[in-house]
Amino acid sequence: MAQRVNNFPPLPQFLRIKPCFYQNIEEEIPGPHQQLLRRAFILWKMYSGTLFLNFISCIAWWAGGGNAINVGFALLWLILFSPCSYACWFRPLYKAFRADSSFNFMAFFFVFFAQCVLTFIQSIGISGWGTCGWIATVMFFSVNVGSAVVMLITTLLFTLVTVLMALVLIKVHRLYRGGGGSLQHAREEWSSGMWKNAPVREAGFHAVAQAAQGPSIPQYPAAVPSYPSNSQW
Repeated sequence: MAQRVNNFPPLPQFLRIKPCFYQNIEEEIPGPHQQLLRRAFILWKMYSGTLFLNFISCIAWWAGGGNAINVGFALLWLILFSPCSYACWFRPLYKAFRADSSFNFMAFFFVFFAQCVLTFIQSIGISGWGTCGWIATVMFFSVNVGSAVVMLITTLLFTLVTVLMALVLIKVHRLYRGGGGSLQHAREEWSSGMWKNAPVREAGFHAVAQAAQGPSIPQYPAAVPSYPSNSQW
């Protein structure tokens, strides 16, 4: 079997730091769920981009007479939340759809709900928290209109991302419950250790599939998700 080489995040070859994850939605995710996972990936990129724009907006906020502490917190949120959101909620969702893992679905629901709440708080814009939300932006229009306009763009993006996160959370939850998933299944996976053995099971499946049919035909794990797709989003 050809060894799968980590390909995400894509980094230049000359760097000594190498990618940490292998991601191939077309190869590893069953067809009915690829579109939803791609949208979740786009949502992660939107959130990371919003954090970057928030850092720029906080600089404009500072230049217009705001507090410098917002710039420092904005940089911290960008460095911390961009990689952590990928590792803590997108990867569990990816592994959940790849191996029909109730444990990973529960991990996704727990972390992603917290992410939704955090993004909502960021969209509010509490002063001194390093986010350009509604409160900070509206109040700053009376101080510096130019800076407030830049802050307003970030505020609208935080609001949009919050709404999209809520939609993704509802969609995934409906798919999971519609397929018979439950907290009890996640507990059984945890107690039996099946959540740790999923990569080994998938590697064995890929080895047999590639030996029999060649590497050009994408294959999926034997236990693929069977969640209904009776609604479009």
